[in-house]
Amino acid sequence: KLTLYTIARTIPITVLPLPATNRMTPSTPGYQPIPSAEGSEPMELTRESSTNISNDGDGNGGGNRTQNRGQILAMCASAILLLILAFLGGRHSTAITPKTIPTVLPPRDDESLYEAVPNRLCEIYHDNDNTNVRIIQTSLGEPSKQWSEVACIHRERSRKLPTSSQQPSDEDGGYARPSAIINVDFTKVAFPERQPILGFGGAFTEAAALNFGSLNEEGQKVAMELLFGRDGLGYSLGRTHINSCDFCVQSYSFDDTEDDFTLDNFDNEVTHDLDSGMVDMMLLATKTTKESYPAESEYGMRIIASPWSPPSWMKAPTENDVEGALHAEDMTGSAQPVCLRDGVGSDSKYAKSWALFFSKFISAYANHGIDFYGVTIQNEPEFPAPWDACSFDPESQGEFIVNHLGPTLSESHPNTKILIFDHNKDHIVKWANFLLDKHNAASKYIDGTAFHWYAGGMDRLLDGAQGNPNMHRLLSELDVMNVDKGHILLGSEACHCPSTGYAGGNMGIAWARATRNAHTMLADLAAGGNGNIEWNLILDSVGGPNHLGNMCDSPLLAVPHRALDAEDIPDQLEFEHAGHPFGEVKGDNKTREELNAEGVPAKYLDLGIVVQPMYYYVGHITRFVRPGSRAVHALVDSSIAGPKSRTFRPKEQDVPGGGINDLARVGIEATLWPCEGSTRQEWLLNEEKQLQVFGHDWLGAPTTSCLGRRADKDLGGLMLTSCDVAEGDSGLFEVVPLSEKHRVTIVLKNSKVDSKKSCLVAQPLMNNGGAYGPRGGAQVNIGSCEHAWAEWVFDPSTGEIYSTIFDEFGGEVCLTTGWPFLQVGAFDTSATGNTANAAVILNEAGETANYVFKNKEKAILTGSIPPHSIQTVSFD
Repeated sequence: KLTLYTIARTIPITVLPLPATNRMTPSTPGYQPIPSAEGSEPMELTRESSTNISNDGDGNGGGNRTQNRGQILAMCASAILLLILAFLGGRHSTAITPKTIPTVLPPRDDESLYEAVPNRLCEIYHDNDNTNVRIIQTSLGEPSKQWSEVACIHRERSRKLPTSSQQPSDEDGGYARPSAIINVDFTKVAFPERQPILGFGGAFTEAAALNFGSLNEEGQKVAMELLFGRDGLGYSLGRTHINSCDFCVQSYSFDDTEDDFTLDNFDNEVTHDLDSGMVDMMLLATKTTKESYPAESEYGMRIIASPWSPPSWMKAPTENDVEGALHAEDMTGSAQPVCLRDGVGSDSKYAKSWALFFSKFISAYANHGIDFYGVTIQNEPEFPAPWDACSFDPESQGEFIVNHLGPTLSESHPNTKILIFDHNKDHIVKWANFLLDKHNAASKYIDGTAFHWYAGGMDRLLDGAQGNPNMHRLLSELDVMNVDKGHILLGSEACHCPSTGYAGGNMGIAWARATRNAHTMLADLAAGGNGNIEWNLILDSVGGPNHLGNMCDSPLLAVPHRALDAEDIPDQLEFEHAGHPFGEVKGDNKTREELNAEGVPAKYLDLGIVVQPMYYYVGHITRFVRPGSRAVHALVDSSIAGPKSRTFRPKEQDVPGGGINDLARVGIEATLWPCEGSTRQEWLLNEEKQLQVFGHDWLGAPTTSCLGRRADKDLGGLMLTSCDVAEGDSGLFEVVPLSEKHRVTIVLKNSKVDSKKSCLVAQPLMNNGGAYGPRGGAQVNIGSCEHAWAEWVFDPSTGEIYSTIFDEFGGEVCLTTGWPFLQVGAFDTSATGNTANAAVILNEAGETANYVFKNKEKAILTGSIPPHSIQTVSFD
């Protein structure tokens, strides 16, 4: 059954009161949504709707837009014919072998066939080469069709003089929506001298092992394939904990004998990890990876080990211990600034013993057939957490490395890499500048820097949303300090908290979490990251066990009570002590059919496994961007029509599109990206003279925030902050016209310095913007009004504030909350032996986005990506 779609845009966005426009005036100050379009089903093609989307006879838009019924029916028939061709072309392409080109159609010769279709059909253009292009898609609109192939028409590119009917069209060409230009250059590697991508993975915690072991034999086999197999995520990285972490049933150590400095009583069998199933799970994962990817078998699984806490007898007393205690009572919490009992100096017995502990742990696992790729010094060293923890600052971590851990591992395990930091991006540059300086004796022992994706505060909706400009700063600092090009930058932990998508039962939130995972992975790789490790590989339905109740999400969940062969299995097993801290598990109240329709496949649920949307989103990257891949230059650019017509805001429309802005919240960085005409780039100069944005969070609660008045001291640019004038964090701005038409400066009036030095300015990224280039995420700051960086165009009718300072790199950039809805990451994957190249397109908007995909300025395909969707384009 084929359905012809017309414009059915849902615009659940904020309408702001602006002078001299026809936009709605809110009934309540600061917030008013536009009602959604009628109905959620595709609208029927009627005289009225076709009039709104059709062009005049010469295809230029405007003019007489009326169509008689006969013309409409002809257009319907023509469009349906095209959809049938696309369907047949897609069916043909799904059966092709990697070196076979599908049947190729001639160049299209009638643009009028497309006028009634708002969204671009997928058309792939060939130059008589042997390239096979495939598009794989996962979409909220069809949640049960994960990793499905998009139907495309394959066409020969005309050798004649180019005309709009013979070449892929950058123009709208009769489509109701403008087209973004996705510019990629697969020959332009972003970091040619640095290490290639190492891969992706998850953590082998005790919680993961217990949940994996709770599945029946078939369930374990399938879970292993889902995570590490060729038909699954193909994970090739892993992480585990030295001693216990919070995702354990309780704290434990491999030597609890007080003052056993030589560790004579160290458990060389690591019995606890054997009994919990952690060791066996790692061995099975390594075996699965090598069998699935024999070409990568020389290294198989690369697993790093990270300590959360030494044994309590090595730790200094914490503030929670009794006065006069000789050491900490248990492994939770930490003294500041360093947890070790007598510091980290060269004569510290406890630091020396702790370094030996690393060595003995690595040896014990090697005896079981697991060779660790590397270790981090300490998990989250800046956080004296209420769970297993040990604090360091840069100085003490450096002393521990140079006095103890570096020499110890150099002698006993010279091939084991040492990674510093292992915490959030806000302070990553500070730590690297200190520890990697050539004058620091610790630097010679350091092989890499590990980082986490968390924002660090209590707002968990900021996790994965902060710190990307700091990644670019770090890459630049590495060059300045002449750090070896082999230095590894590894995302070592990422997850959503609290609880799980399955427990919450809200598919929209589960999808939003999946989207954030994909965004952050792409952004980190574009900034020079070498890989990403998700936190727990698999947890239970509530996100545990965690002995401090810090429940979190994971791509897979073990629900053995839902397996078809389950008999008398409770919904929570004995290792889970948290109960139901967030209420009932709503996923358990849904039938297998309901869950399957929501994108949780019944075939896996029947084995006791919940496969969540984030699994499929992550797979759009991990399955194609194999170890050895490299990020190449790629950026989603504006549609070519300029300010009058953007990707999400068609011409003759003032209201920005894209749907709800879920980044209009305090703590989001203000950045500059190519303009897309979306609510993420809509600003209001309100009555208080603040630059204000509006939106909703993932739970649907309205949010509003204002541009700050000073750069964040750790993140380096202006942030969104509270609009409460009394708090004094937001900027109060005056828009001052310049002599050049439409140009303005935006002057901060509540500045403490000279007004000539208090203008909103563009702040270029370090690292030249990495794979995104200078226009992909530059920051904004307060600076000199006399510099070209301070010139803007502010259109109050659309809410756009844009700069042309980067015109030599491609065009204007708009002031953006966080990042745009439409994103891309592209990779040279030729060294992997799987595909030649791959690109991942991510659409976070609530609307479809049309695009023209170009490689080196040459259009190779056109198409569209539905709302809340991800696509991978592979080139074999």
